[in-house]
Amino acid sequence: MSAERIPLAGVIGTPVAHSLSPKVHEYWLAEHGLPGHYIPMDVGSDDLGRAFSALPRLGFKGVNVTIPHKERALSLADRVSDRAAVIGAANTITFQADGSIHADNTDGVGFIENLRSGAPDWDPGQGPAIVLGAGGASRAVLASLLDSGVPEIRLANRTRVRGEALRSDFGPKVTVIDWHRIGEALDGGALVVNTTSLGMQGNAPLSISLDPLPTSAVVTDIVYAPLETQLLADARVRGNETVDGLGMLLHQAVPGFERWFGGRPQVSDGLRRAVLGS
Repeated sequence: MSAERIPLAGVIGTPVAHSLSPKVHEYWLAEHGLPGHYIPMDVGSDDLGRAFSALPRLGFKGVNVTIPHKERALSLADRVSDRAAVIGAANTITFQADGSIHADNTDGVGFIENLRSGAPDWDPGQGPAIVLGAGGASRAVLASLLDSGVPEIRLANRTRVRGEALRSDFGPKVTVIDWHRIGEALDGGALVVNTTSLGMQGNAPLSISLDPLPTSAVVTDIVYAPLETQLLADARVRGNETVDGLGMLLHQAVPGFERWFGGRPQVSDGLRRAVLGS
């Protein structure tokens, strides 16, 4: 009788060496005393289909997919979750025992769980959410905010046509705002979400004035390098509650870990310290 294979999972992207996901999953494996390994894999777009075919035979239970493969991964799946279909991208792939590939998107779950954890008094029904950016991450954020009961989303993107495309997909609760009119959009807002790469290390800063925003509003950024972006620093100084982007990465990893390795992990201060190397 052959011994049961050690379960494997990993993250596929290109580049992928910077990913913090291996630290997250290896921490949980050790914490739960579970067998398994989580491996970063740099795979080009032309090889993604072959990778999905080969990995289950090597003992992989599933993989996370990151830039630039999230849309392509969805098209390679045999079954797609409702939320992945709405978002139009997948970040969590599970190789089923029957040989089929299941695609899911947990980015929106990670975003909302991080927001609720970091700002426990945030009430989705309090007022409008202002979302900056109209890329793939924005789609996950919009879906999760609408599901949670936010009454209105004011969406601003540097290229208006991309914002209009999201409004077409997500419906009348989304209003597209010209980028240069962000100040007007902030007036009366209850939540501000930056989904752009502005403010990330190596990128241009996100330069907006928060003066029209009520100090009761919550401000969050999906960027986690640096942990406190200029947007969050400016918001904190003026008295707004802020939520950094690291928790979104941590919370989105929970469903995949549970499916692949069998334990239900928790996002803890110990995990944050381990991921940050402190």
